[in-house]
Amino acid sequence: MLKILIFILTLKKIPELQWSSKYEYNLKPKKITIFYLIFGLILFGFGEALLVTASIGVSPWFVLHQGLAFKTGYTIGITTFIVSIVVLLLWFPLKQKPGIGTILNAILISVVIDLSLFILPYPKEFLFQFLQVIIGILIIGIGSGYYLIANLGPGPRDGLMVGLSKQTNQSIAFVRTILELSVVGIGFLLGGIVGIGTIIYAICIGFSVSLGLFLVGKFYN
Repeated sequence: MLKILIFILTLKKIPELQWSSKYEYNLKPKKITIFYLIFGLILFGFGEALLVTASIGVSPWFVLHQGLAFKTGYTIGITTFIVSIVVLLLWFPLKQKPGIGTILNAILISVVIDLSLFILPYPKEFLFQFLQVIIGILIIGIGSGYYLIANLGPGPRDGLMVGLSKQTNQSIAFVRTILELSVVGIGFLLGGIVGIGTIIYAICIGFSVSLGLFLVGKFYN
């Protein structure tokens, strides 16, 4: 068990499975690759929605967008767009490549979140809110495992995570955790609102994504 935990925490490379695309620009991937890509993105969006409806703190990146909105006077939608563009520009020195997964990431996750908000519970007791955040983080991690292993292009923030992991030779869990903590710190200093769910997410999401990559790599080859 300890060996597995250490492997998850030190995982540096996204597994390549039989159904993984050979390259990100693939416009005619296998049907099974598209299936797992879409399935992973749906899980990701559902997990994000669980965090929203738990109502004890938004994601670290939302805190950043919120803080920028407070400082600049722009809407959160505009600051979200600006941050996404900046993150994508950072891909170039990190040698990250987009693909159809990058596009579907932006579309599907948003749609799934919007639809899920109507059917998910909005717990009032802290224990259930806490459990919902943990479940949401685990689902996001597993969803990330599917869609990243499909290798059809990550979303802007996941691409930054993967690129930094490759360039620094640090584990995915470590890089993601540092990224999220840095983002929430900057967002907080800019005036963004941080909740207990935000802190839990920032600390746990790196491990969750690495766990998702491990589980999908082990059981879906």
